[in-house]
Amino acid sequence: MRPTERVRACEPSPIRRMFDLAEATDDDLVRLEVGEPDFDTPTHVVEAATAAAREGHTHYTANAGLPELRGAVAATLADRYGVDHEPSEIVVTTGGMEALHLAVLCTVAAGDEVVIPTPAWPNYFIQARLADADPVEVPLPYPFDLDADRVIEALGPATGAVVLCTPSNPTGRVFDPGPVRAVVEAAADHDAYVIADEVYAALTYDREPTGTAALTGHPDHVLTVGSCSKSHAMTGWRVGWLAGDRAVVDEATKVREATTSCTSSVSQHAALAALTGPQEPVEQMRAAFRDRREYVIDRIDALEGVSAPRPQGAFYAFLAPETDEASVPLAERLLREAGVVLAPGAGFGGAGEGCLRLSFANSLDRLEEGFDRLEGAF
Repeated sequence: MRPTERVRACEPSPIRRMFDLAEATDDDLVRLEVGEPDFDTPTHVVEAATAAAREGHTHYTANAGLPELRGAVAATLADRYGVDHEPSEIVVTTGGMEALHLAVLCTVAAGDEVVIPTPAWPNYFIQARLADADPVEVPLPYPFDLDADRVIEALGPATGAVVLCTPSNPTGRVFDPGPVRAVVEAAADHDAYVIADEVYAALTYDREPTGTAALTGHPDHVLTVGSCSKSHAMTGWRVGWLAGDRAVVDEATKVREATTSCTSSVSQHAALAALTGPQEPVEQMRAAFRDRREYVIDRIDALEGVSAPRPQGAFYAFLAPETDEASVPLAERLLREAGVVLAPGAGFGGAGEGCLRLSFANSLDRLEEGFDRLEGAF
């Protein structure tokens, strides 16, 4: 008996290939391929989780999450990103990953199309295929800003959803409000949803972050995906959320009853402390990422034959070398010859071919070592 077609269509990412190659070598590698903060979770968050466990908060919670956490998410979205939702319009999920999965499952029917501007995180393609939908790639030209006309041209009767990620993984670009608004309005005209992946929203450097749902007259057609993973260095705690139209959120909650039941109760208490407690650790991490961003930009400018659009958020630089070498063999060669691990651009769709994603979620010392090696290799 064979696995189903929907599962066989989900191919492993070239990013994971580089991770596995790096894990299999004993060499001294500079690991710049992983999108994970190198900071520890803030102390007050860990203490809140410890206290919750000791006080017996280790049981099932409501499928949609702790009421106080849903309220904290609603307050965070309103205060920091201008997105207004009632707590009843929010479901707490097991990381942003589950929120994306639920958003696609609840809005896309078999045979529908999910429009994805690329370069884009490869999991969007997998989520679409798991819903028996067809991912439709819309390549964005360098420097990978959102081209609303290209995206709107890809919309049609079969469009079920459009995925927008800003700040972008992998490019670090922050989409301008005008094109975002145009895409949402066009999607609403097609009775489609925009799934706004905003897990990096707190890591915006050159402007105040604004949620996609706050930029349009059709907020009911926007589903916002958020998470504590990147902003609070909580990747392993697995807490995220989906916010949007009450009907969609209720259906997503129903699905959770048959899959994950609820997010870890202890992790939910940790997330509550993260969102409602001191924000100084978050600002300190953001300041460190901003400093690293400046360092990375300077080092890229000094690399002969390599360019990259300026990262405006997240912690990625998307290198575009002047070479005909495909991104996977190029990344493998840099691992072997320079001992630097980068993510191949091909893993982010056809628009990323020939490029390399560099994560600056690493110390300045390791970034310096990595660029010293890359200078010789390039």
